[in-house]
Amino acid sequence: MRLEALLKITLIAFSICTQAIYSQTKPDSNKSEFISQALSEIVNNGKAPGMIAAIISGEGVEAIASSGERKAGSGIAFTTDDIVHLGSCGKAMTSAMIATLVEEGKLHWETKLLEVIPELKGIIHPDYYNTTLWQLLTHRAGFPDLWTHNKKETKERRLEILKKQLKRSAAYTPGEFHYSNLGYIAAACMAKKITDLNWETLMAERLFEPLGMSSAGFGIPSKLNQINQPWGHSKTGNGWHPVQSDCAEALGPAGRIHCSIEDWAKFISLQLTNNNPILDSISINKLIEPPSGFYAGGWGVAEHEWAKGKMLSHCGSNGIWFSSVVVAPNLNRAYVVVTNSRDFGVTKDLCTEMTNKIIIIDLETNK
Repeated sequence: MRLEALLKITLIAFSICTQAIYSQTKPDSNKSEFISQALSEIVNNGKAPGMIAAIISGEGVEAIASSGERKAGSGIAFTTDDIVHLGSCGKAMTSAMIATLVEEGKLHWETKLLEVIPELKGIIHPDYYNTTLWQLLTHRAGFPDLWTHNKKETKERRLEILKKQLKRSAAYTPGEFHYSNLGYIAAACMAKKITDLNWETLMAERLFEPLGMSSAGFGIPSKLNQINQPWGHSKTGNGWHPVQSDCAEALGPAGRIHCSIEDWAKFISLQLTNNNPILDSISINKLIEPPSGFYAGGWGVAEHEWAKGKMLSHCGSNGIWFSSVVVAPNLNRAYVVVTNSRDFGVTKDLCTEMTNKIIIIDLETNK
């Protein structure tokens, strides 16, 4: 049976918003050229202002290419070193950071929200009194979803948002899967309560710095009114409209991380190699074991023949970027595709098709 017939990728698409042992490999020029040509075709057809894609292993970036512009009409190239917005693909990073607290015994996967933040009792609805940390990270807490660009919703207001959003009875049956950015805000509030550090500081100290992710940060990749990094774009009748905006700061734990592809590969390598400075194998495996169904700690999980077992995936978007990742741990491979744009109803399929192309070329040449 041909690989194309075996390969059926379904990306889990949700939109919102100490140095590691890691050696950057020299990218494969033939595969990089293939990626470059495929991306250029997309950009030249006007389907994206800029795009980047890469093949990753536990050793680093195996092949990478980019095409298009940082900002439509600027003439400034989108490069392979540029910083991209990860959207909800950052949920796996939040889950990994939380896992470091679990390893230290500061939290447990079954720790209840009220055990850590008892002042919520009498404010939030009793339906949420038994909500656990693992339910929050796997979207099984029964929480409503949350999406906002309201700039007044800062990181300092995360707990207030919980109090406001959880006053009513459970939006869904606790224990059943229903995607919710609010759950990740709640998990971040638990982490802050027991460390006295906000999510941004915890991510920097417990994930970015140990993994050597020097480009990682929060919010838009570029400086305001500058084209030092790519801008996001929305689709208009006349083409692509460049925008510098992001979802509200309070939504950070659910999807406001940015970084270079090389640094994203350092995080992805947690699922591809046993050599990392932050998590043991028990925690790594926990993060990709759904309690039921298909979603675990920031990863969609499925079994695929082409992947020789588990395939992890996720997508993310703040409305003007779109990112996607597929990981095949048993093949020591991951595939990422990102565009600095979003055309609703088009971009997701475009990234899925591009992902399929680079998986096929990679696996066919590795036979």
